[in-house]
Amino acid sequence: MARIAVIGSVAEDEVLTLPGPLRAGSHVDARRRERRLGGGGANTAIPLARAGHEVLVVAPLGTDERGDWLLEQLGEAGVDTSLVVRVEGESTRSVVLVDPRGERTIVNVHRCREDGSPRRLEGIGLDALYVRSREPELVELMAKIASHATVVAHVPPLVRASRPAHVLVGSESDLPPAFVADPWDAGEGIAGSLLRWVVMTMGPHGAEAVSADERIATPAPAVAALDTTGAGDVFAAGLVHALLEKQAMPEALETGVAWGAAAVACRGLPGPEAIQALL
Repeated sequence: MARIAVIGSVAEDEVLTLPGPLRAGSHVDARRRERRLGGGGANTAIPLARAGHEVLVVAPLGTDERGDWLLEQLGEAGVDTSLVVRVEGESTRSVVLVDPRGERTIVNVHRCREDGSPRRLEGIGLDALYVRSREPELVELMAKIASHATVVAHVPPLVRASRPAHVLVGSESDLPPAFVADPWDAGEGIAGSLLRWVVMTMGPHGAEAVSADERIATPAPAVAALDTTGAGDVFAAGLVHALLEKQAMPEALETGVAWGAAAVACRGLPGPEAIQALL
């Protein structure tokens, strides 16, 4: 299997399952409350580790009890935490509200950040790098790694030349209409000449991949949605896995959609057995 680094947040999610949709001014009692490991970095790293890859997560954690718990959870999930740094103060945490349709609303309560680029990644042999971060200082590091490894990056950010990557991945709902109308032109401005594909997820409508001369669409399987939290991150994990398995983009897109659907059909991330069934 491959050696993959994931740059992204690791968070404690307080997940509240609601009895109905959110309504302004209303009072609701949560049906279910749980503490969950979350954050875009963790949500992508763990499924890749469950698929058998060596996965290093690159993230800051606070020096609080929450950071200790998050570090323990990552290790138990089979993720290499040797590139995690501890930053004085609180760890990242969010409140996640899930309605009966499985739709989630995320409230970021605190975000832990490290100063500068994580240069501890330099010189580490990698097969792939996945970037799930909006931090602006990553450009030089990504360009260096892209010379010898596959680089996949999440968008936003949408700043020109901010994400030198071979593949950009984003949710259609997070992207402006101009990007959705012409993903290749917009993506090339962000990723530069390295770019090979722009991939957009479209929730229950599946996903689409666009290159300089090709457009591919894959529908999503019909599943009963329990919780959409992290589904886009698990989709990205499936896509990265497929690309490292040398799948062509039509097949890789199908793999990503299948992984994302598995995430929607469960609470939290798909377990080891669910991921193994997708391989």
